[in-house]
Amino acid sequence: MENKRFALLIDADNISAKYIGDILEELSTYGITTYKRIYGDWTSTQATKWKGELLENSVIPVQQFSNTVGKNATDSTLIIDAMDILYTGNVDGFCIVSSDSDFTRLASRLRESGMEVIGMGEEKTPRSFRVACTRFVNLENLGNQDEDTDNKDNQDNTISREVIYSAITNIINENENKGKSVELAAVGNRLVNMYPDFDVRNYGYSLLSKFVEDAGLFLLEKRQNVITIYLKDDEQSREEIIDFVREIIHKAGKRGIGISELGNHVYNKFDNFNVKDFGYSQFSKFVQGIGNVELYQDKGGRKRAREK
Repeated sequence: MENKRFALLIDADNISAKYIGDILEELSTYGITTYKRIYGDWTSTQATKWKGELLENSVIPVQQFSNTVGKNATDSTLIIDAMDILYTGNVDGFCIVSSDSDFTRLASRLRESGMEVIGMGEEKTPRSFRVACTRFVNLENLGNQDEDTDNKDNQDNTISREVIYSAITNIINENENKGKSVELAAVGNRLVNMYPDFDVRNYGYSLLSKFVEDAGLFLLEKRQNVITIYLKDDEQSREEIIDFVREIIHKAGKRGIGISELGNHVYNKFDNFNVKDFGYSQFSKFVQGIGNVELYQDKGGRKRAREK
């Protein structure tokens, strides 16, 4: 299969020069980079760090003077160039590197024309731009970054594990209802289609298989080079435990029940219950994920659960 051709367009006003090597290496996994352009005011002292990287990495600088203070002047030039490149028909996709939401409409427009759009930006990048891309990559995940799964889950723009695990469960159930087994690679592709910025590196992993395995919810089976994923058959089904929690909360009335007390009821009833087996790090998050149940704090600051 012939490699896809990409146009790399970088917004120098919003991206640090330290990422250039990682950007080019990451993009090489998607195809060949045929255009490499970077936009900024090269008379500005802010662009000094970029200047040393341009020749070494064969990136063409495009000058755009900052005519208005506080306004990102590179936006319009980058957008015009992107549309010019689109109409040449010389590329299969674009890589837009910026942490600016102003390129959201551009990404959507390019996708409407059948282009694959890889977005790259820092963790602060607004979600509107992330989901407008075919795939979005956090620049902080590239290169030799320390793996810290606890801190990764706390990033504001990172999709929670619970949402991803729930999506995987739905994908498996959907296929099993049709009598089909589910390959892990297909699950990964489906997740990216649903959440363009989904990346296991956001959670401190390098492999999707390890990320899925650590959830404790799924079984992986490898035959030759194909990994198939299944739901675990637990002794106490998820539905049984959820029904029990709802019953306890309903009996507690309007004031509800303390999370600690509720947890004691569940652990006493189900000896083998482990909240991590259901993809949650805390019991309160497990309860919060149950429909028609809400958490609140009483006057003493204690967390309680009640019916909505």
